[in-house]
Amino acid sequence: MKIIIINGPNLNLLGKRQPEIYGSTSFEDFFTSLKSNFPQIDLEYFQSNHEGEILDKLHEIGFDYDGIVLNGGAYTHTSVAIGDAVAAITTPAIEVHISNVYARETFRHHSYFSAHCKGVIIGMGLQGYELALRNFIMNQE
Repeated sequence: MKIIIINGPNLNLLGKRQPEIYGSTSFEDFFTSLKSNFPQIDLEYFQSNHEGEILDKLHEIGFDYDGIVLNGGAYTHTSVAIGDAVAAITTPAIEVHISNVYARETFRHHSYFSAHCKGVIIGMGLQGYELALRNFIMNQE
């Protein structure tokens, strides 16, 4: 089973950025623990602050992988293009948000991705990524 986690803008600052919202663990450290907790998954990680790079990655892997865990960061609420890319590919995606976007600014209440994803996990912290991986595993069996 081949799954990729794709994180959008500013998520490279996890562990440093607003720890009261996002926690104090870097994503790289968290990803290392995910890989050891899910040895049955060929797990990859991609992060970019650039919309076009995220689009290119979705196009590259969107027909060959078993799953995408997508946290588009702020692009979730602004990028019709990434939403269109998720709609155009055949690899299923689960949208993940570390914070509860509905407890934040109103503009964060809308996602251009959700309608094209098999599910959405919001406000569970980094555990949301684990829940998404578990869902892909359960649905493979």
